[in-house]
Amino acid sequence: MDRRFQEIPRERVADRIAGELLRMISSGELAPGERLPGERQLADMMGVSRVSVRAALQQLKAQGFVTAVQGGGTRITAAADQLDSALARLVRANRNNLHDLAEVRANLEVWAARRAAERATPEQLEGIERCFAIIMSPDRPSRAKAEDDLNFHLAIAKASNSAVFMHLMSVLGDILEQMFAFHRYSLYASPADDRRFMEQHRAIWAAIQRGDGDGAEEAMREHLNTVLSRYEEDEGESEAAAAAAALPQAAAQG
Repeated sequence: MDRRFQEIPRERVADRIAGELLRMISSGELAPGERLPGERQLADMMGVSRVSVRAALQQLKAQGFVTAVQGGGTRITAAADQLDSALARLVRANRNNLHDLAEVRANLEVWAARRAAERATPEQLEGIERCFAIIMSPDRPSRAKAEDDLNFHLAIAKASNSAVFMHLMSVLGDILEQMFAFHRYSLYASPADDRRFMEQHRAIWAAIQRGDGDGAEEAMREHLNTVLSRYEEDEGESEAAAAAAALPQAAAQG
Protein backbone atom coordinates (compact mmCIF):
# COMPACT_ATOMS: atom_id res chain seq x y z
CA MET A 1 0.00 0.00 0.00
CA ASP A 2 1.28 3.45 -0.91
CA ARG A 3 1.31 5.37 2.38
CA ARG A 4 1.36 8.73 0.64
CA PHE A 5 -2.37 8.38 0.11
CA GLN A 6 -4.48 8.54 3.24
CA GLU A 7 -8.10 7.71 3.66
CA ILE A 8 -10.24 10.84 3.68
CA PRO A 9 -12.54 10.87 6.72
CA ARG A 10 -16.22 11.24 6.01
CA GLU A 11 -17.59 14.51 7.32
CA ARG A 12 -20.69 14.20 9.43
CA VAL A 13 -23.77 16.04 8.24
CA ALA A 14 -23.87 17.87 11.57
CA ASP A 15 -20.33 19.17 10.98
CA ARG A 16 -21.32 20.44 7.55
CA ILE A 17 -24.39 22.20 8.99
CA ALA A 18 -22.29 23.79 11.75
CA GLY A 19 -19.73 24.89 9.16
CA GLU A 20 -22.39 26.52 6.98
CA LEU A 21 -23.98 28.34 9.92
CA LEU A 22 -20.55 29.50 11.07
CA ARG A 23 -19.84 30.79 7.54
CA MET A 24 -23.08 32.80 7.67
CA ILE A 25 -22.16 34.21 11.08
CA SER A 26 -18.65 35.20 10.02
CA SER A 27 -19.92 36.85 6.82
CA GLY A 28 -22.58 38.83 8.68
CA GLU A 29 -25.51 37.07 6.99
CA LEU A 30 -26.54 36.02 10.48
CA ALA A 31 -26.14 38.99 12.80
CA PRO A 32 -25.49 38.94 16.56
CA GLY A 33 -28.79 38.87 18.41
CA GLU A 34 -30.66 37.40 15.44
CA ARG A 35 -32.92 34.46 16.27
CA LEU A 36 -32.50 31.32 14.18
CA PRO A 37 -35.46 29.46 12.72
CA GLY A 38 -36.56 26.41 14.73
CA GLU A 39 -34.83 23.05 14.35
CA ARG A 40 -37.60 21.61 12.20
CA GLN A 41 -37.63 24.65 9.90
CA LEU A 42 -33.84 24.65 9.59
CA ALA A 43 -33.89 20.94 8.76
CA ASP A 44 -36.48 21.50 6.02
CA MET A 45 -34.64 24.49 4.52
CA MET A 46 -31.24 22.75 4.55
CA GLY A 47 -32.53 19.35 3.44
CA VAL A 48 -31.15 17.48 6.44
CA SER A 49 -32.51 15.67 9.47
CA ARG A 50 -33.61 17.43 12.62
CA VAL A 51 -31.19 15.27 14.61
CA SER A 52 -28.26 16.61 12.55
CA VAL A 53 -29.44 20.19 13.04
CA ARG A 54 -29.65 19.67 16.80
CA ALA A 55 -26.12 18.22 16.89
CA ALA A 56 -24.79 21.16 14.84
CA LEU A 57 -26.39 23.70 17.15
CA GLN A 58 -24.88 21.93 20.15
CA GLN A 59 -21.44 22.34 18.55
CA LEU A 60 -21.99 26.04 17.99
CA LYS A 61 -23.31 26.50 21.54
CA ALA A 62 -20.19 24.85 22.95
CA GLN A 63 -18.05 27.23 20.88
CA GLY A 64 -20.03 30.27 22.03
CA PHE A 65 -21.48 31.28 18.66
CA VAL A 66 -25.12 30.62 19.56
CA THR A 67 -27.07 30.46 22.78
CA ALA A 68 -30.42 29.08 23.87
CA VAL A 69 -33.32 31.51 24.19
CA GLN A 70 -35.59 31.30 27.22
CA GLY A 71 -38.82 29.68 26.13
CA GLY A 72 -37.21 27.83 23.24
CA GLY A 73 -35.11 28.60 20.20
CA THR A 74 -31.58 29.76 19.51
CA ARG A 75 -30.02 33.12 18.79
CA ILE A 76 -26.67 34.24 17.42
CA THR A 77 -24.21 35.57 19.94
CA ALA A 78 -20.58 36.66 19.88
CA ALA A 79 -19.80 35.03 23.20
CA ALA A 80 -20.09 38.59 24.47
CA ASP A 81 -22.29 38.22 27.54
CA GLN A 82 -19.40 38.42 30.02
CA LEU A 83 -17.77 41.31 28.16
CA ASP A 84 -21.05 43.16 28.04
CA SER A 85 -21.58 42.70 31.76
CA ALA A 86 -18.10 44.05 32.53
CA LEU A 87 -18.61 47.03 30.23
CA ALA A 88 -21.98 47.81 31.81
CA ARG A 89 -20.38 47.82 35.27
CA LEU A 90 -17.58 50.07 34.03
CA VAL A 91 -20.04 52.62 32.64
CA ARG A 92 -22.22 52.56 35.74
CA ALA A 93 -19.17 53.13 37.94
CA ASN A 94 -18.19 56.40 36.28
CA ARG A 95 -20.34 58.68 34.12
CA ASN A 96 -17.21 59.82 32.22
CA ASN A 97 -16.91 56.30 30.82
CA LEU A 98 -20.26 56.77 29.09
CA HIS A 99 -18.87 59.87 27.36
CA ASP A 100 -15.81 57.87 26.26
CA LEU A 101 -18.07 55.14 24.91
CA ALA A 102 -20.10 57.73 23.00
CA GLU A 103 -16.88 59.04 21.39
CA VAL A 104 -15.79 55.53 20.40
CA ARG A 105 -19.24 54.79 19.01
CA ALA A 106 -19.24 58.06 17.04
CA ASN A 107 -16.06 57.16 15.20
CA LEU A 108 -17.25 53.65 14.42
CA GLU A 109 -20.70 54.69 13.23
CA VAL A 110 -19.38 57.39 10.91
CA TRP A 111 -17.39 54.65 9.19
CA ALA A 112 -20.42 52.33 9.18
CA ALA A 113 -22.65 54.97 7.57
CA ARG A 114 -20.24 55.35 4.66
CA ARG A 115 -20.01 51.58 4.26
CA ALA A 116 -23.79 51.27 4.30
CA ALA A 117 -24.11 53.91 1.56
CA GLU A 118 -21.56 52.07 -0.55
CA ARG A 119 -22.47 48.42 0.10
CA ALA A 120 -26.05 48.05 1.36
CA THR A 121 -28.23 45.52 -0.44
CA PRO A 122 -31.79 46.41 -1.52
CA GLU A 123 -33.13 44.34 1.38
CA GLN A 124 -30.92 46.19 3.85
CA LEU A 125 -32.00 49.54 2.45
CA GLU A 126 -35.61 48.47 2.98
CA GLY A 127 -34.74 47.59 6.58
CA ILE A 128 -33.30 51.06 7.22
CA GLU A 129 -36.31 52.65 5.55
CA ARG A 130 -38.71 50.70 7.78
CA CYS A 131 -36.86 51.87 10.89
CA PHE A 132 -36.85 55.47 9.66
CA ALA A 133 -40.60 55.31 8.91
CA ILE A 134 -41.24 54.17 12.48
CA ILE A 135 -39.18 57.07 13.85
CA MET A 136 -41.22 59.52 11.75
CA SER A 137 -44.62 58.04 12.62
CA PRO A 138 -46.74 60.58 14.54
CA ASP A 139 -48.61 57.72 16.23
CA ARG A 140 -45.48 56.25 17.81
CA PRO A 141 -45.50 56.72 21.64
CA SER A 142 -42.65 58.77 23.12
CA ARG A 143 -41.68 55.88 25.38
CA ALA A 144 -40.47 54.02 22.26
CA LYS A 145 -38.18 56.71 20.85
CA ALA A 146 -34.97 55.31 22.40
CA GLU A 147 -35.77 51.82 21.07
CA ASP A 148 -36.63 53.25 17.64
CA ASP A 149 -33.36 55.22 17.49
CA LEU A 150 -31.36 52.15 18.44
CA ASN A 151 -33.07 50.02 15.79
CA PHE A 152 -32.31 52.66 13.13
CA HIS A 153 -28.62 52.65 14.01
CA LEU A 154 -28.48 48.86 14.17
CA ALA A 155 -30.07 48.63 10.71
CA ILE A 156 -27.30 50.88 9.38
CA ALA A 157 -24.71 48.74 11.16
CA LYS A 158 -26.10 45.62 9.49
CA ALA A 159 -26.10 47.38 6.10
CA SER A 160 -22.36 48.05 6.50
CA ASN A 161 -21.95 44.35 5.69
CA SER A 162 -19.11 44.03 8.17
CA ALA A 163 -19.27 40.97 10.41
CA VAL A 164 -16.52 42.50 12.56
CA PHE A 165 -18.50 45.69 13.16
CA MET A 166 -21.68 43.75 13.94
CA HIS A 167 -19.84 41.68 16.51
CA LEU A 168 -18.40 44.83 18.06
CA MET A 169 -21.96 46.14 18.34
CA SER A 170 -22.99 42.90 19.99
CA VAL A 171 -20.24 43.34 22.60
CA LEU A 172 -21.82 46.68 23.50
CA GLY A 173 -25.10 44.79 23.91
CA ASP A 174 -27.40 46.07 26.64
CA ILE A 175 -25.23 49.11 27.33
CA LEU A 176 -26.31 50.53 23.96
CA GLU A 177 -29.93 50.35 25.10
CA GLN A 178 -29.02 52.20 28.28
CA MET A 179 -27.04 54.78 26.30
CA PHE A 180 -29.89 55.51 23.89
CA ALA A 181 -32.35 55.79 26.78
CA PHE A 182 -30.05 58.29 28.51
CA HIS A 183 -29.72 60.30 25.29
CA ARG A 184 -33.42 60.49 24.47
CA TYR A 185 -34.89 60.84 27.98
CA SER A 186 -32.18 62.90 29.71
CA LEU A 187 -29.76 64.69 27.40
CA TYR A 188 -32.25 65.27 24.56
CA ALA A 189 -35.76 65.09 25.99
CA SER A 190 -37.59 68.11 24.54
CA PRO A 191 -39.91 68.18 21.49
CA ALA A 192 -37.37 70.45 19.78
CA ASP A 193 -34.70 67.80 20.36
CA ASP A 194 -36.99 65.16 18.87
CA ARG A 195 -37.49 67.25 15.73
CA ARG A 196 -33.75 67.87 15.44
CA PHE A 197 -32.98 64.17 15.70
CA MET A 198 -35.65 63.33 13.13
CA GLU A 199 -34.12 65.73 10.62
CA GLN A 200 -30.63 64.37 11.28
CA HIS A 201 -31.89 60.83 10.79
CA ARG A 202 -33.58 61.94 7.58
CA ALA A 203 -30.27 63.32 6.28
CA ILE A 204 -28.43 60.10 7.15
CA TRP A 205 -31.07 57.92 5.52
CA ALA A 206 -31.26 60.09 2.38
CA ALA A 207 -27.49 59.91 1.86
CA ILE A 208 -27.40 56.13 2.34
CA GLN A 209 -30.40 55.68 0.04
CA ARG A 210 -28.71 57.55 -2.82
CA GLY A 211 -25.40 55.74 -2.27
CA ASP A 212 -23.57 58.90 -1.20
CA GLY A 213 -20.73 57.73 1.05
CA ASP A 214 -19.37 61.24 1.72
CA GLY A 215 -22.86 62.54 2.52
CA ALA A 216 -23.69 59.63 4.82
CA GLU A 217 -20.40 60.05 6.67
CA GLU A 218 -20.93 63.78 7.13
CA ALA A 219 -24.58 63.41 8.19
CA MET A 220 -23.73 60.76 10.77
CA ARG A 221 -20.81 62.85 12.06
CA GLU A 222 -23.07 65.88 12.51
CA HIS A 223 -25.68 63.75 14.31
CA LEU A 224 -23.22 62.17 16.74
CA ASN A 225 -21.33 65.42 17.32
CA THR A 226 -24.65 66.84 18.48
CA VAL A 227 -24.79 64.14 21.13
CA LEU A 228 -21.17 64.63 22.17
CA SER A 229 -21.57 68.42 22.47
CA ARG A 230 -24.38 67.93 24.99
CA TYR A 231 -22.17 65.59 27.04
CA GLU A 232 -19.53 68.30 27.16
CA GLU A 233 -22.07 70.96 28.15
CA ASP A 234 -23.42 68.67 30.86
CA GLU A 235 -19.94 67.95 32.21
CA GLY A 236 -19.08 71.66 32.15
CA GLU A 237 -22.18 72.50 34.18
CA SER A 238 -21.34 69.76 36.69
CA GLU A 239 -17.79 71.07 37.11
CA ALA A 240 -19.05 74.63 37.53
CA ALA A 241 -21.54 73.51 40.17
CA ALA A 242 -18.83 71.60 42.02
CA ALA A 243 -16.53 74.63 41.93
CA ALA A 244 -19.31 76.91 43.23
CA ALA A 245 -20.06 74.50 46.06
CA ALA A 246 -16.38 74.49 47.03
CA LEU A 247 -16.15 78.31 47.37
CA PRO A 248 -18.01 78.63 50.71
CA GLN A 249 -15.86 75.85 52.20
CA ALA A 250 -12.66 77.54 51.00
CA ALA A 251 -13.82 80.90 52.43
CA ALA A 252 -14.64 79.33 55.77
CA GLN A 253 -11.24 77.67 55.94
CA GLY A 254 -9.53 80.92 54.97
